[in-house]
Amino acid sequence: MTTPVFAAAQCTVRAGDLAGNIRRHLVFMRAARRHGVRCLVFPELSLTGYELHLADALAQTTDTPLLAPLHAYAREAGMTTVVGLPLRSAGHDRPLIGAVVLHPDGTSGVHTKQHLHTGEDRYVDAGAGGALLRAGDLPLALAICADFGQPAHAAAAAQAGAGLYAASVLVGNDGYPVDSALLQGLARRHRMAVLMANHGGPTGGWTSAGRSAFWDEDGRLVAAVPETGDRLLVVARTDKRWEGFVEPVDVDR
Repeated sequence: MTTPVFAAAQCTVRAGDLAGNIRRHLVFMRAARRHGVRCLVFPELSLTGYELHLADALAQTTDTPLLAPLHAYAREAGMTTVVGLPLRSAGHDRPLIGAVVLHPDGTSGVHTKQHLHTGEDRYVDAGAGGALLRAGDLPLALAICADFGQPAHAAAAAQAGAGLYAASVLVGNDGYPVDSALLQGLARRHRMAVLMANHGGPTGGWTSAGRSAFWDEDGRLVAAVPETGDRLLVVARTDKRWEGFVEPVDVDR
């Protein structure tokens, strides 16, 4: 038996361009569909870029009609898709750094960043996380960037039964060695596979390292993007082991 196929969408984004970034997301979704992907994860704030000074102006509610094309394609492709954007939430004056989960049945879920980096609290509030997802028989937990730096976050995901820990991130060149080692260690410590979806280019004044990656339950690096740029990282597990590959994506076609 083969488990559902997972993918990280390492995408470049245009600052604050929701409509343009939605079109880019659809290109990635079409590429993922060709490989039978059943769960596709985009980086942190993938629909707006990591533009915290614009977060209040760009923030959306979860039922925004802007996401209708992504909802429709996720349903058509039968593919759970996780996209990032600032979200309005009752009880919060400032937006949350959120991920909207587009389910194949047309419904959606929300996951919000629980742990903020220093300085992010000038623009956004901390969120409350979200429920486990399920792709086939494999429960999946989401982390948004700084979340994975808190040991209790991954520990709680493992205790809840997650078999895959998917981190939607913005990691720069300087932080990549430490952060990638941390994610690899989480895989080994908690015996759950780890998928990292990083930005493919500069955003919010940061130079992303790219190099999205996947580690198996032993902490073995299964596949990784070797550079920045628009790339799709696809992984699947056979009865014996995880396997993966990287494919370039032409977002301008």
